Amino acid sequence: MPRMRRRRWKGGLGQAASPRRIYRFVVPCLLLLLHRGPSHGYSLIEELSEFGFGESPIDPSVVYRYLREMEERRLVTSTWQTEGGGGPPRRVYQITPDGDQYLAWWVRDLRETAKVLKRFLAAYEEHMEEDSEHH
Repeated sequence: MPRMRRRRWKGGLGQAASPRRIYRFVVPCLLLLLHRGPSHGYSLIEELSEFGFGESPIDPSVVYRYLREMEERRLVTSTWQTEGGGGPPRRVYQITPDGDQYLAWWVRDLRETAKVLKRFLAAYEEHMEEDSEHH
């Protein structure tokens, strides 16, 4: 019987213990935060904890990289805030209409993903119950 080759998850088995590190999910989270109103990077980083990133903090450089990418794709715009606070100028980000549409696409996709995950978890629970009955 030929041996089946399994594709190795690109994160490796060592990272399997922390599957909630879904960094691309940061993008819709940032867009939702910006949908609520303009904000600067540091505030956005702090507010990501609302979505569960407090347990697995995101490196600030990753957030700023995503903000730059989103700005290049015209999902957000930024301006320098120089007045008030007396500190150094800060870049303030704001969602664009394209960003709003992209956020809506993410929400539709996440709803579909949630349905698939719910089915998977239900099948897993059912299997585990049957398995424990047989052992």
